[in-house]
Amino acid sequence: MLNQFSRAQLLFGAGGMERLFQARVAVFGIGGVGGYTVEALARSGIGTLDLIDDDRVCLTNLNRQILAVHSTVGQYKVDVARRRILDINPGAVVHTYQTFYTPQTAEQFDFTRYDYVVDAIDTVTGKLELAVQAEKAGVPIISCMGTGNKMDPTAFRVADIYETSMCPLARIMRRELKKRGIKKLKVVYSQEPPMTPEEDMASSCRTHCICPPGTARKCTQRRQVPGSNAFVPAAAGLILAGEVVKDLSGLGDRP
Repeated sequence: MLNQFSRAQLLFGAGGMERLFQARVAVFGIGGVGGYTVEALARSGIGTLDLIDDDRVCLTNLNRQILAVHSTVGQYKVDVARRRILDINPGAVVHTYQTFYTPQTAEQFDFTRYDYVVDAIDTVTGKLELAVQAEKAGVPIISCMGTGNKMDPTAFRVADIYETSMCPLARIMRRELKKRGIKKLKVVYSQEPPMTPEEDMASSCRTHCICPPGTARKCTQRRQVPGSNAFVPAAAGLILAGEVVKDLSGLGDRP
């Protein structure tokens, strides 16, 4: 019977689509990268999605985040994403967590429930903890390295963390994962050298912060506010989703 996933089934087959419908995927971080990952996973027919992010949509997100439009500014990203997923696929099951993932909040999540984990967060401590917990649970994970201050969406590669180069975040991750005995981690990383952003104080978050009162983590607290654009984070997010879908459907195993 013709349905919204009929075109996908032409590629994945009935068995592959059934595996996607039965899969449960957790996406940690629903921003510039993770938002596009969630979009593609929902449109690919993933049956259950867990969304983890404590942030609200900010006006400065509109240049790159698929969930960010003027009507969603101030709303929690996980709530906006849930509505969008169910509008795409009313049969999906969506669990949301307004949580900033850290080693201190890791106990809230049972990784054995997941068929795949996507790391689209931007803190080293959180990314390391995700890798550790996924390995303990024996669940596949894919992690996104740095996308800020980049201009070339064609520079992304999929590789094991120990085969990466150029990316400063990947260098830190390699060192810290080795300390923790993590011998492999599938990542999406860019081979493009990062640019140095030009910070104009006339329009900087540091001097014109518009975060709602009570916001726990503001850009004003960052060492550097990274520059970004509409196409680099999106490319990374779609690559992440593509790897998850191929792995879960079995398409990646075909000759």
